[in-house]
Amino acid sequence: MSGVKYTNNTLHFMRKIKGLSIVLGSVLILSGCGSANYSLPYSINSYNSNNTGAKLETFASDLCVVNSDISISDVSMSENSCCGLFDLNNKETLFAKDVHTQLNPASLTKVMTALVALKYGDLSQTLTATSNVYISESGAQKINIKAGDTMTLDQALHILLIYSANDVAMMIAENIGGSVDEFINMMNQEAISIGATNSHFANPHGLTDDEHYVTAYDMYLMFNEAMQYDEFQQIIAMSEYSTVYYSSDGSANEVNIKSTNQYLNGNQTAPTGITVIGGKTGTTTAAGHCLILLAKDNSGNPYISVILRAEDNSTLYTEMSTLLQQITG
Repeated sequence: MSGVKYTNNTLHFMRKIKGLSIVLGSVLILSGCGSANYSLPYSINSYNSNNTGAKLETFASDLCVVNSDISISDVSMSENSCCGLFDLNNKETLFAKDVHTQLNPASLTKVMTALVALKYGDLSQTLTATSNVYISESGAQKINIKAGDTMTLDQALHILLIYSANDVAMMIAENIGGSVDEFINMMNQEAISIGATNSHFANPHGLTDDEHYVTAYDMYLMFNEAMQYDEFQQIIAMSEYSTVYYSSDGSANEVNIKSTNQYLNGNQTAPTGITVIGGKTGTTTAAGHCLILLAKDNSGNPYISVILRAEDNSTLYTEMSTLLQQITG
């Protein structure tokens, strides 16, 4: 196995410990953050906390966690939206609304696709497309790659995260996993290993499937884990990207894409005092309008904000700006 090294070996070790603990069924999730010891059992489908058993150190001591809604005065979100705001430095959940509700994530799925590819792939390796890249669903975002086309994993990840190309997601999955099905298994195992146990993936792109769902809290966990890779942080901050990939006959195909993130492409303005670093968008009829972001305040402190199932694009960005305003509120 070849891959990109973690930027922090300690984090890598701790996450391995987390994954083992989850499999053994002994890890814990709390309604706060910190290094204290707690006696809370962990269920793979529940975030309930009951004080029983011997004291065990929580696996979530370096994470923001939440068991129930957390409100802020004068902040109101629409009924459909499920959302959360997480202070990464202080390990604190600042706002939460229905963050454990299972929903279709649309292209926010590609955060996990990128995470698995970065963990198990090599940025310089060449990917070759097969007929699996042909996606016929109406309105699906793609760059229309064809069987036999080649590009590096680095190129593919840029197109995946900036432009949200579904055909490129299939190309990554087949090449990194050996098959699309095996890559999906890798996605689900990775979700378990980082504690995102209320989610399940059925594909690498996020097109609608009844067995494909996440929660807003699990998306925070996935995004936070993906941020351990410098390449991920660099790509999600890009507003545009140009590259050339090759057909099977050696002919060149030029790609020029712009970010689907409206804070990055200039169609939306972040609240005063907040810098949107980047993130991932997602939209389908079933999922509604979705967005997850990394943002920083004037002091450079990082936050993750996520909204799932907003009823329309206008609501999505209005509510996201409302969340971001709470960082400096």
